[in-house]
Amino acid sequence: MHWSQAPIGVILAGGLGRRLGGAKASADLCGRPLISYPVQALREALGEVVVVAKADTELPSLGATEVWIEPAARHHPLVGILHALDRAEGRGVLVCAADMPFVTPALVREIAGADPQGAAAVVPVSGGELQPLLALYLPAATAALDADAAAAGAPLRRTVAAIDPLLLEVGDRDRGAFVNVNTREDLRRAAAAIRT
Repeated sequence: MHWSQAPIGVILAGGLGRRLGGAKASADLCGRPLISYPVQALREALGEVVVVAKADTELPSLGATEVWIEPAARHHPLVGILHALDRAEGRGVLVCAADMPFVTPALVREIAGADPQGAAAVVPVSGGELQPLLALYLPAATAALDADAAAAGAPLRRTVAAIDPLLLEVGDRDRGAFVNVNTREDLRRAAAAIRT
């Protein structure tokens, strides 16, 4: 790590999960709640993990994992990222969406250990696209990110690209880590991949 303190692992779970039929974090994936996969990967890599969710988000039992309640006004990942930075008391946050079951501890460590070179965020690039839902945001990102973008419904990729983050090219071996589960079909495909 290049800082005095490791970042806090933050699972973003404030989405509505409409396409999955709601309660995305609790959706069953091979006998485990969907959210448990990224929680485990971040805990193994970073030690400290919290979940950021809305007050009415249905969450499975997460043991001793702390839950930070984000503002209720808007459903947008940026709301969770900014809330996590606010709660982190000057530490960086390595965020991961709750619906990314194939994230690996090794990839989390690679992102967390990258030298930001003065940038406010370290964002992986996979398949030619920024992956802001598995990325490191440093305290400076609080001022740099456009908080109004969430209200405007701006795409997260565009909002994050605008702060000129350090781009971390990840190899093809990690491409599957960025797969997210949005629909029942995605859930079936993820289950099939886990079983093979």
